[in-house]
Amino acid sequence: MQVLAHLTDGEISAVFIADGGMPVLAHLGAALGSTPVPPAAFERPVANSLDVVGVHAPVGLISESSTGWFGRPGLEGARPGGRDHAPRFVMTDHDVEPGSASFELTDEHAELRLTLEAELCPGGVLRLRADLTNAGSTTYTVDALRLSVPVGGHALELLTVGGRWAHEFLTRRTPWMGNCITVENRHGKTSHERLPLAVAGTSGFGERHGEVWGCHVAWSGNFELVCDAITDGHRVMQAGELLSAGEVELAPAEHYATPNVFVAWSDAGLSGMSQRFHDYLRARPEHPSTPRPVGLNTWEAVYFDHDLDRLRQLAAVAAEVGIERFVLDDGWFHLRRNDRAGLGDWWCDPVVWPNGLTPIIDQVRSLGMTFGIWLEPEMVNPDSDLYRAHPDWALVDQRYPLVLGRNQLVLDLGRPEVRDYLFAHIHRLLEDNDIAYVKWDHNRDMVSAASRGRAGVHRQTLGVYELLARLRAAHPRVEIETCASGGGRVDLEIFRYTQRAWVSDSIDALDRQAIQRGFSLLFPPELMGTHIGGPRCHTTGRRHSLAFRAAAALFGSMGVEWNLLEASVDERKMVAEAIALHKELRPLLHGSTVIREDHPDPTVEVHGVIATDRSDAVVSVTRLANGETQHTPPVRVHGLDPAATYDVVVLAFDSSHLGPARRQPSWLTEGAALTGRQLSALGLHMPVLQPESTLLLRFRRRSGV
Repeated sequence: MQVLAHLTDGEISAVFIADGGMPVLAHLGAALGSTPVPPAAFERPVANSLDVVGVHAPVGLISESSTGWFGRPGLEGARPGGRDHAPRFVMTDHDVEPGSASFELTDEHAELRLTLEAELCPGGVLRLRADLTNAGSTTYTVDALRLSVPVGGHALELLTVGGRWAHEFLTRRTPWMGNCITVENRHGKTSHERLPLAVAGTSGFGERHGEVWGCHVAWSGNFELVCDAITDGHRVMQAGELLSAGEVELAPAEHYATPNVFVAWSDAGLSGMSQRFHDYLRARPEHPSTPRPVGLNTWEAVYFDHDLDRLRQLAAVAAEVGIERFVLDDGWFHLRRNDRAGLGDWWCDPVVWPNGLTPIIDQVRSLGMTFGIWLEPEMVNPDSDLYRAHPDWALVDQRYPLVLGRNQLVLDLGRPEVRDYLFAHIHRLLEDNDIAYVKWDHNRDMVSAASRGRAGVHRQTLGVYELLARLRAAHPRVEIETCASGGGRVDLEIFRYTQRAWVSDSIDALDRQAIQRGFSLLFPPELMGTHIGGPRCHTTGRRHSLAFRAAAALFGSMGVEWNLLEASVDERKMVAEAIALHKELRPLLHGSTVIREDHPDPTVEVHGVIATDRSDAVVSVTRLANGETQHTPPVRVHGLDPAATYDVVVLAFDSSHLGPARRQPSWLTEGAALTGRQLSALGLHMPVLQPESTLLLRFRRRSGV
């Protein structure tokens, strides 16, 4: 056994060991210092038991059943006749650079070559990837290629993230002892039900305490995360793409590369893990670096009812309240009067828009706003010119009755000619019109996704990436939002091509508390689309105060989804105040450390941001529902400078958040000054708050104190 690589940034160490075969990630956690780690530190005993083989079976980066590993094999596949189903690799070379390592392996008998990559990225996130090449003379079918991430034996609990349409990103906790928990997705896109993230941690880990390992599959198609706490006493997360039968068949010299798998470790709980992911994303060159424009989206304002005069009036009111981007949603293109026709025909409807989009774009631009538009390029309606000309372009098995979703089918973007068609039409749209933003939607799961008779999700996902990359190269100033009926397609890979996510089709301000909190586990707030909706929520039917709706939208990439022509003068004034506050705070909200606080009252939600120099902070305190008592424990704020003194200021749109009380805390009106140490140790007693209301607090460090 030898230590092959020790990657470290001074806070984290990732150590890889091997005995001549498959490398093992032996440690991912606290930095181990500069002293070489002896191989003896990683030796495991071999138990004397009839239910184990008499050898130590390491959990390699690609775990091998041929070594005695009885969990999921890292590589599942075979040649014709089932040959070479259990390969065993030998290392032929490895290369170590500061912050990265690569390993070359081969199995001469199975005629397979394997390249493994490991990189310690900015923020302390470990990236892993595998690339398998068929070095033989016959086809090799890949059924699975999973990377294995062993975690500490003291990780006894799992957190997973999922939900449903219009209620995404909810967190669930499960004991992780003597069980195997699988998170897998077969929707063909990332899905609302399961985010490709699993977090293992010490018992009772929270936002500020506990040791955690977060494992994410950066892939926008089908995926799997196998969390195994059974096999041979190991605790390991195995991650990769979920492949259908025969989906990847390697001809001689062909190769298959896994999605990137990202792992973030923290000994400061979930907030510490999140900050590592956020820092990594913010360090990528494709991450948006300009202020996120406040947008107005027309969907819940007009739906399919496009009328130029009314849209011009709406744009004028939008500009008055401070909107910076006006987005024309579904209903502008050929035949599109409802959701039953037109998808695939990406040219302006001459009946509704006889002069094209120029009149509304000119109006929007004259008001000082940029213009955005809605597209759903991966879809086609059977009632469309495209489908009538090319029914074979649908991603279906034509031998069976069509299964429609929202009256539409998925186009086969694994085919170059389909991507060429879409690129040509979208390119022309962007060339001929002053469009700064595309809301790229995806409203249908993939049912029996067949591409010319074969499973097609893998090629479909790569095709989407290729089309997005091609459009971004041709139109680098056009930003793209990833939307899939809300948050159905968000992951670290789709954010290489997009600059914003529509997090959920529900902008119910109460539901958004949990939705946005779950989203922030992986992604920073500047990527999170958050809108102020109308008085009655489109998806839930609930009504909330405008102050509550505005507070829920404040922290993300803020927008409005409401027919402001129906808003009162006072409501418009309040929207304008909320937008002005967001713009004032935007540099702080979108470049700072995200905090989420654990509060003993489950009906109280606390989150916020702290400036990187700890000079400023904004914290949201929300009363979700009536608690057991009106007096809840104080809200403590962690992460401020312990020695500095902070002035506490209330940021309020109105007083509707306050409940009945004989006496509210004096700091609510008179202010207060506390040190960072006092705020983390004592906290602040909150006023009595009404259910479904938010109190916004700002903490500003006193200069020279």
